[in-house]
Amino acid sequence: MSKPHIATATSPLTWTEKEIRQQPACWLKSLKNIESHRSAIDAFLTPLLQHANLRIVLTGAGTSAFIGEIIAPWLASHTGKNFVVVPTTDLVTNPVDYLYPEQPTLLVSFARSGNSPESVAAVDLANQIVNQCYHLVITCNESGSLYQNAKQHNHSLALLMPAETHDRAFAMTSSISTMMASCLAIFAADVINSKRFEDVATRCAQIIASQGDFNQIVFGDLPFKRVVYLGSGGLQGIARESALKVLELTAGKLAAFYDSPTGFRHGPKSLVDDETLVVVMVSSHPYTRQYDLDLLAELRRDQLAMRVVAIAATTSSEIEAGPHILMPIARDFIDIEQAFCFLIYAQIFALNSSLKAGITPDTPCANGSVNRVVQGVVIHPWKG
Repeated sequence: MSKPHIATATSPLTWTEKEIRQQPACWLKSLKNIESHRSAIDAFLTPLLQHANLRIVLTGAGTSAFIGEIIAPWLASHTGKNFVVVPTTDLVTNPVDYLYPEQPTLLVSFARSGNSPESVAAVDLANQIVNQCYHLVITCNESGSLYQNAKQHNHSLALLMPAETHDRAFAMTSSISTMMASCLAIFAADVINSKRFEDVATRCAQIIASQGDFNQIVFGDLPFKRVVYLGSGGLQGIARESALKVLELTAGKLAAFYDSPTGFRHGPKSLVDDETLVVVMVSSHPYTRQYDLDLLAELRRDQLAMRVVAIAATTSSEIEAGPHILMPIARDFIDIEQAFCFLIYAQIFALNSSLKAGITPDTPCANGSVNRVVQGVVIHPWKG
């Protein structure tokens, strides 16, 4: 099996571009690190997973919260465990709606810096409210409060991602994808491990290489005013993250939305006009794929959007009927693996769109109203 080739550019790179390009290597580095710590991970998790009613809450803020949306459906189905997703931004404002005193809980916290006020507060609230509360911290920053606090807590395990995934750019790229891969490997090592995942890393490295110096526009060099990403199941989480990347890196100059293909018909489809790009991420599951292709064909028949693009691993008449991207040939991927490929295309498109809009992608928000680590949050003491 060949090692992933990491593409390089001849011109100086932004941090955003560097951090997009480094992802395949970061994934394999992190998965191998997890395997080297497997005994400690199992010693912590095995007794917890024996609780029949254990609730595993995947949490984080912003992009870190979307990790849970992407991986929870598959993890729940694959393991039979009770995985739920609650952003820290919801936990801190409505803790009693999401934290149950009598139910044993494993709070899995994702964080790039680990210094967001909500990240630390969510852990504190969980400890105050839940009688049996345990913590798994997956973070990219050894100096972050989340990581440092977890090391002092008897019911916690903290895992660091490779140092280079503590993205220096504004937008999370290698941080989200490496934390995704790592959590999957922690709970489903039979499917997500360094050996098998090398296929995913290789395909994504090929996608990156196919984009050259990233100057070309992934979905066409057209004057889009809005973009819609559509994905089913966990791919809806990828669609949400893809939309956020566009908003972040263009400082809101390009409006972005997300939905599931079936949900899109129930009202949101009304936003499609002749300045809209629609991107359909086609599932690899034969059953789900039918719904994705139905909407793809419908959107093209409507002829309302400026462009409707399908991204898929394999082709069909519906895909071939209009603009589409077929991923590099590889073994059959399940959707949770394919999600990483879709994310790469979306990150590159967001970077393209940022540069096209004349924005500096590493620091897109010139007025400082949005920051790399969120500011301005007041954490009020819990008096329940």
